[in-house]
Amino acid sequence: MAKQRSTNVIVTLREVRGDPVRLVKKFIKKTKKEKIIEKFKSRMFYEKKSSKKRRERMRKRENIKKAEALRRKKLDS
Repeated sequence: MAKQRSTNVIVTLREVRGDPVRLVKKFIKKTKKEKIIEKFKSRMFYEKKSSKKRRERMRKRENIKKAEALRRKKLDS
């Protein structure tokens, strides 16, 4: 089993110049970037291995299509 990397999201008041509203916004942005909430939600319920594999294959196909379209756009211009 792979060892999980611990994620620590720290936001200081100095970073946001003492504004508590900006502090919360920055914290939320950092957690989204680290995908902490997505990981938690995805692990709330069991997902079959075949479903995971299928989802990953679909994600890879989408990424390939996007990269191909971007490459074509660059070549055409």
